[in-house]
Amino acid sequence: MGGYILLDYIWIDDKSPILNQLPDNFKSAAILLHPFVQMPSGWEKKKRKNPYQHIYPSDEETFNLGKSVSWWEVMSCSGLKSYKELAVALLTSIGAFRKEYERKDLADKLNSSLKPTLFYPTEDSISVFMINSILKVLASKGASEFYFSDPIFDNSGLLNINETTPLEICALSSSELILTDENVDFAFMSLYDSFTTLFFAKDKNIEYIVQSMNWEAVICDEQTFINWYLK
Repeated sequence: MGGYILLDYIWIDDKSPILNQLPDNFKSAAILLHPFVQMPSGWEKKKRKNPYQHIYPSDEETFNLGKSVSWWEVMSCSGLKSYKELAVALLTSIGAFRKEYERKDLADKLNSSLKPTLFYPTEDSISVFMINSILKVLASKGASEFYFSDPIFDNSGLLNINETTPLEICALSSSELILTDENVDFAFMSLYDSFTTLFFAKDKNIEYIVQSMNWEAVICDEQTFINWYLK
């Protein structure tokens, strides 16, 4: 597995654009936006034991019962005007910002518009809604296996693309996770304190893959930083 070792220790900082920091041979990148989670009517009442309890559906509940809701749909309901505003609203709400970057007005707009059955996107780890399409991309150039790496807990290995389920991939790590095909043509990396997954490819044109998978994304250009919502 020596060819994958470089992907075990990726750290993208906010000092230079993402494209300048990609591992060798990767030429393009996109920031994939995790969908919001819509649960069935009444689910939250059954789940909540008291009015103040914070609840969030598990990966299994999300996969089996939930529906994905796009950022565009949430923007249209909340009055937020861009992916950047929605990202800032989400990160303000979870306390991920220093005070000078907080936008409580945007967070209030978002939270006042959410119905009780609509939940924030998956944070820190890859959304279970996206994993089937990620596996399709990993297999798209003939790969039958993919490599996973959990850099925080130093756990890694090879798995069969056709025999691994989305829930099994979610169980690999509760935080940062890197996935790449056996040929290292593509890689996906979840981001801590984020509602996004970073996707990079050896192909220069990544936009056609994003469009064919119906992902919402920020396509990285020479000026796209990891904190794209502040730039």
